[in-house]
Amino acid sequence: MRGDIYTFKILRYDSSEPEKEPFFQSYNIRVIPGLTILMTLLRIRDELDGTLAFRSSCRSAVCGSCGMVINGKIDLACRTQASSFNSQTIVLEPLPNMNVIKDLVVDMTPFWNMYEKVKPYLIRYSPDPDKEIPQTEEERKRIDQNVNCILCASCYGACPVLSRDPDYIGPAALAKLERFVLDSRDERPKAFLEAVNNDKGVWGCDTVLRCIEACPKDVRPTDSIVGLRKALVKNRLKRIFGKEKDEN
Repeated sequence: MRGDIYTFKILRYDSSEPEKEPFFQSYNIRVIPGLTILMTLLRIRDELDGTLAFRSSCRSAVCGSCGMVINGKIDLACRTQASSFNSQTIVLEPLPNMNVIKDLVVDMTPFWNMYEKVKPYLIRYSPDPDKEIPQTEEERKRIDQNVNCILCASCYGACPVLSRDPDYIGPAALAKLERFVLDSRDERPKAFLEAVNNDKGVWGCDTVLRCIEACPKDVRPTDSIVGLRKALVKNRLKRIFGKEKDEN
């Protein structure tokens, strides 16, 4: 059979047995060309160890379920070729900044809680139209990048701010907020941004770009955070100078 024998070192931990310390368990398996990390994990689970836990669904880098740390880099297991590494030892760990449920499965509840805070959906006050709300090509392009987010939480895991402040709203939620702020169909008031006008929101970001590096879909959350900062400053200046104009 073609292919080389690879050693997969996987961090094992079961939160239902907290008395047991996390440990690395090694599995040796033949890797043929074209085999992804996810396919390898499925083989390990099916052929070597049925107790191994990880998430997966679409196998096509669409659902975002299989985010993990692969040889020190956050990526999706379904799109990462095992043979793409120089070493034949591959280390797999769960996403950081979230509690481990079991092995490579993390509790994403904090991620979803922060995501929910930005109300990630169209907010409208106008009467519902009889047909769809049209958008121009230019209006669509304004939101194209952030629409690509698959909510894999890779940026959340990579964020250094969350490692020290779990109350920080996180890059994914802020990128999604800008996606709706820029959407020509959305009618949320400008004052809505005040909810993230603090050090738990847009001003908490270190702007070290790790979220951009981790994103498998080339979304740039840091750019969105900077964009929201500019919008807040612009709104503030309008209020100040508008008030001065009224007084004069």
